[in-house]
Amino acid sequence: MADNVKVKIINKSGLPLPEYKTVESAGMDLSYCGEEDITLQPLERKLAKTGIFIELPMGYEAQIRPRSGMALKHGIGVLNSPGTIDSDYRGEIGVIVVNLSNETYTIKKGERIAQMVIAAHARANFIQVEELTESDRGAGGFGSTGK
Repeated sequence: MADNVKVKIINKSGLPLPEYKTVESAGMDLSYCGEEDITLQPLERKLAKTGIFIELPMGYEAQIRPRSGMALKHGIGVLNSPGTIDSDYRGEIGVIVVNLSNETYTIKKGERIAQMVIAAHARANFIQVEELTESDRGAGGFGSTGK
């Protein structure tokens, strides 16, 4: 099991804190906290507020991802996915929800709309060169290794 990372959190949602649903869950669910329902027409997108504010340690990010059940059952996804919350961001976490189905969908207060994964990340130091080391794959991409 990975080390537990201490993350400061302010909860203005009026809902329980995000939590892992199982011992081996990678993500915790985020819920919509608005007073009014969000109605999404087909192909419409809106910002759903969570009432959650976090302070991550340097070297970590929070990734916002869709919930597979909402995607399969209702066609509701998360744009800009995975979205990144940087360690220096202190604003409210918002989720850009989109309706990819052919039917109207309504999100109610307390409904789980996305999941959040806390992940360590590296910072790159670019070294400008004239050529890159050869590899077996080379420049092949976009399905070049098979279906």
